[in-house]
Amino acid sequence: MTSTRKGKSHTEILHKIYARALTLMNENKIESLFNSLSNTERSHIIVISENFERGKGVLTVLITSLVHKLYNARQDIRRHQDNMKGGYSGRGIDTRYITPFMKEMEFPAMSESGWLTRSLEQNLPYDLSYPCKITPKELKTAFLYLLDQIESHNESPEKYLLILFAKLIEHREKKKIDLAKPTALTIATIINFLKQHFEAKYATRGASRLPTLAIYAAYQCLAKEMKRFQGKRLMPLEEHTSSDKSSGRVGDIEIRDAEDNVFEAVEIKHGIKINPQLIRDAYEKFKSHPIQRYYLLSTVEDIQDGENINKEISRISKIHGCQVIINGIYPSLKYYLRLLHNTYDFIDNYVENLKRDKTIKFEHKLKWNEIVSGVKR
Repeated sequence: MTSTRKGKSHTEILHKIYARALTLMNENKIESLFNSLSNTERSHIIVISENFERGKGVLTVLITSLVHKLYNARQDIRRHQDNMKGGYSGRGIDTRYITPFMKEMEFPAMSESGWLTRSLEQNLPYDLSYPCKITPKELKTAFLYLLDQIESHNESPEKYLLILFAKLIEHREKKKIDLAKPTALTIATIINFLKQHFEAKYATRGASRLPTLAIYAAYQCLAKEMKRFQGKRLMPLEEHTSSDKSSGRVGDIEIRDAEDNVFEAVEIKHGIKINPQLIRDAYEKFKSHPIQRYYLLSTVEDIQDGENINKEISRISKIHGCQVIINGIYPSLKYYLRLLHNTYDFIDNYVENLKRDKTIKFEHKLKWNEIVSGVKR
């Protein structure tokens, strides 16, 4: 961890650390960072996080202190007023940068500044002997201990800040209303939302799973409504990391009949053009199954080498009998949605799939709510 941020403003530091915390959370690396702390450090971080709401002043002052230490590594952040020898204006930095950021991120925030709290505004350094009353007592101990670790024991303010931001993100998301399930949307609006969700830029992996979850949501509806699927069974989705070869599946999505034969399957490609080799690869997977239809769907709708693709499809139909169908994800979803009695059932299924699927990270869920609400963060 670096302890200096030359040339970085307080705002840049806040946003950079926030982005890193979000990435580490999505990659499941925050826990190992937290575990790298001593037992005492961990217990004090937990106290801070358990008091986010009732201890907003302490939280704000602590974050201001950590950010300013990253801004100016030579500053003793315990000397929080500029009239102290070697001091700086913590309140000014908080008012200008920290509290606005906390509000923007929907974190617990003071109305103006943490230094408006009487127990924190005293003209005394925040050392271990700081006398003013902060409640609960363990919150005061945790606050002063963390600042002392940085100034007396050269601990990393960046590490503390990353962990605090991760816990603040978790706290925010626990308070949020569940993933949005808008009603009475037009098919065009649904497709637009899905397109934005699939194609947004993400810091972490997992977005390639989103089209699969959407197509699966459509099949969850179709399996109930269409006569074609009576007596058939929609198989649960496999883990995203499972290969078709190791799982025995012929596609990302499978419908099986009463004898457990594959009746219909769908292979979904994210950002990959359909080509003759993909069709040949698909045939190798399903050729030993009495399958009737096999769909190859891609988010890339530009299909090249159409003549050879059609030759492969025709060849497979003659030697096997399976109808191979290639299409774009969006036209397919539009077609499926037109067949449904109620498109809200599709939205309900898609959101529930987002909740359950282990591949889907914080970032992808946040993006869905942002898209639906029209909020850009």
